[in-house]
Amino acid sequence: MFRRILAQCAGLDALPTAVVHPCDVISLSGALDAAAAGLIHPILVGPEAKIRAAAAEAGLDISPFRLEPAPHSHAAAARAVELVRAGEAAMLMKGALHTDELMREVVAADSGLRTARRISHAFLMDVRHYPRPLVITDAAINVTPCLEEKRDIVQNAIDLAIVLGIKTPRVAILSAVETVTPKLPSTIDAAALCKMADRRQITGGLVDGPLAFDNAVSPASAEEKGIVSPVAGLADILVVPDLEAGNMLVKQLTFLAGADAAGVVLGARVPIVLTSRADSPLERVASCAVGVLLAHSRAPIAA
Repeated sequence: MFRRILAQCAGLDALPTAVVHPCDVISLSGALDAAAAGLIHPILVGPEAKIRAAAAEAGLDISPFRLEPAPHSHAAAARAVELVRAGEAAMLMKGALHTDELMREVVAADSGLRTARRISHAFLMDVRHYPRPLVITDAAINVTPCLEEKRDIVQNAIDLAIVLGIKTPRVAILSAVETVTPKLPSTIDAAALCKMADRRQITGGLVDGPLAFDNAVSPASAEEKGIVSPVAGLADILVVPDLEAGNMLVKQLTFLAGADAAGVVLGARVPIVLTSRADSPLERVASCAVGVLLAHSRAPIAA
């Protein structure tokens, strides 16, 4: 599936991308791999000595790329955001710094990259035994989102799925059960989100919930429970109740089911590629490819 995403980028211009604090071999190699794939023109932002030391350690040639000095990771994040605001970078890519340190600069009220849309994160999962791409949101940014924030999380994910070629994404709002009960607030939110979709406060996809995980991805399970829904058993997007549930779900699929994961932040002025030290080279490049498709699409998530 990731190779199909990369094929969608064929013929698209490589994007100038501010790579924030690429001061270790893993993050620097990921940026250069994406450059070699024709996806990005890296702007390496961070302490020059550390970046050059990482390049020397890995035997990487960074001479073709712009190096934007910054004394430390916090300054690198701030400078990268400035490059976007100045029109010199069309995308951000996380290097060897904490996600919250980068996102603090992204969401800064006066100097950041916020839009009217809530910023959220989505994982695009390639699960070997699932017959379609699977988007999971939000497992990295919003800890305990309220209903209004969940509306934006859902809309961001729908917009992403459409850019990836899913014409009418099927959205499953997950909980522990498939019935609405006051004892589980996530089921109340799920029901409200479905009504929001009915009233076109959420557009572009088919939204149903609450659905338990098995009912969302297994047609047999949905049939056994008697659930009649265009989403149940066929989900393209899984919306989790909170970050803890999402984080566990993504890691279970990755480490127990052998899934690959590409991650991107949505809802900011530009796509933001978030990578982990555990990501494979393919996952890093695929994350950049998703960002490139978003940037070229001019979708609402980048507006």
